[in-house]
Amino acid sequence: MRKAHPLQRVRLGQEIFVVASESPGVIARLMQELGKLPGIGPKSAERITHHLLAQDRREVFALADALRAIKESIRFCRQCCHLTEDELCDLCRDPRRDASLICVVEQPRDLLALERTGTYRGLYHVLHGRLAPLENVGPEQLTIDGLLRRVRQGGVREVIMATNPTLDGDGTALYLSTLLAPTGVQVTRLARGLPSGSVLEFANSQMLADALEGRRTF
Repeated sequence: MRKAHPLQRVRLGQEIFVVASESPGVIARLMQELGKLPGIGPKSAERITHHLLAQDRREVFALADALRAIKESIRFCRQCCHLTEDELCDLCRDPRRDASLICVVEQPRDLLALERTGTYRGLYHVLHGRLAPLENVGPEQLTIDGLLRRVRQGGVREVIMATNPTLDGDGTALYLSTLLAPTGVQVTRLARGLPSGSVLEFANSQMLADALEGRRTF
């Protein structure tokens, strides 16, 4: 008699899926890990899992190697804290960039959104978050010390606050402007063509370009 494959009950969110597998736990584990990714719901996790099972081993292993590499090889840029494989990111190494301008953003994806506008030629500083007291995110969790150090070293004439136009983003920008006030550097913020409560990564390039061009003193 043919032995039936064991069944696995996989909980993803509020839904429970029952899957059959010759290796109990393996498929369930993959579905659960995929379900933790942003934008991936239970059904998407199930579809991706079965897609990977149907792929050639080399393609799946290539994906696994790429996932491992981003954790083993990617680091923060020594200067701006953007993501890079080297000590300095491509932007900080580019001699054509205006080092007297620093645009402060919350996340690397915000930097990429601004870069897509093609209008900004200065440098950046990535905070890797924003002040959020209710979530226990304070200054020590951000890269604020690195920003202050860059400004105090001299050569910076303007710092552009490009934090998201949210309550926490505005609070972070205000906090930074207070810290930067004694340095005498000009502190500006993006123009409010950006809707309040929005995030930079979802704004279109023209809107971001206009916000950069229309920035005003903080």
